[in-house]
Amino acid sequence: MTTKKERIYNAVNGLKTDRQPYAMWTHLPGIDLDPVKLAETTYQFYKDYDIDLIKTMNNGMYAVEDFGCVVDYSEVAKGGVSKVVSTPVNSIDDWKKIKPVSIEDSIALKRELYSLKLLLEMVKDEEVPVLFTVFSPFTTANKLCGGKVLEHIATGQTEDIHKALQVITETTIELVREANRLGASGVYFATQMSNYSVCSEEVFREFGAYYDRQILEASEGFADAVHCHGSDIMYDILKEYPVDIFNWHAGESLPTIEEAKKMNKCLMGGIVRGDITESNHARIKEQIQHCWNVMGGVHHILSPGCVIRYPLNTVTLKYIREAIDEVTSK
Repeated sequence: MTTKKERIYNAVNGLKTDRQPYAMWTHLPGIDLDPVKLAETTYQFYKDYDIDLIKTMNNGMYAVEDFGCVVDYSEVAKGGVSKVVSTPVNSIDDWKKIKPVSIEDSIALKRELYSLKLLLEMVKDEEVPVLFTVFSPFTTANKLCGGKVLEHIATGQTEDIHKALQVITETTIELVREANRLGASGVYFATQMSNYSVCSEEVFREFGAYYDRQILEASEGFADAVHCHGSDIMYDILKEYPVDIFNWHAGESLPTIEEAKKMNKCLMGGIVRGDITESNHARIKEQIQHCWNVMGGVHHILSPGCVIRYPLNTVTLKYIREAIDEVTSK
């Protein structure tokens, strides 16, 4: 019998699988700051929906906490976003304040790794791959300064920004290596700045891709994934990233499934997450059918393009697996 880890390995390497692998994930507000509850809830989500790959569902701000940020998470449970309410980086000169953070001396990074360790212990006899979520340095830097990193770059005074980005990169590399050591099958590397609606290619190559590649090249997972966030991604840059799995908002952002197939990487996506939130079963089934027609279950992990937003409808989440089985058994 094929294990989930073998199924994902085959998908990553372009080999036929015994069935269409699939994955999905969400946020866990009110839970994701407690490492024990986070591990337990993530494990239960995996068991409830029988997914083939577990992406850790960390809170989206953990990467900035150890650099001195205070974060307000109160609006997340209502469908809002977490907000940085206090940060050491308020002006260009403040980038000098960003100093290396070791895992041993950290609070947030150690918390997330502890949760990962607990989760890996829960699945140690189940042969399911776990990807640990990390964020690109450029994404972290933008959160650190309250979304003003591009304003700071535009002044031309970028030496200290580059130094801070390298510090964030080296801290993230240490985090990734520890996740690998614990037994993660790879990282889920989220970049939110690789989007034409956010910045130019020139800026992203210098302040984003340069640092991203250092982290991805340091990971030793067999299923490292890049998450390309947004509806207008810089595909020509991102498709060259040294990763095994390419995840993007398919159906909401180019490339099409047909075009992305030419990359010869394992694709992860295909279901528009808004249709999951809105419980649009007909559209979900149509998207599954389209992916099956194009990919035939090879080099593909069916999933939403990003986190499934609240409110979660358990009937719809269970329907996804039912629809996959129906479509792919014909």
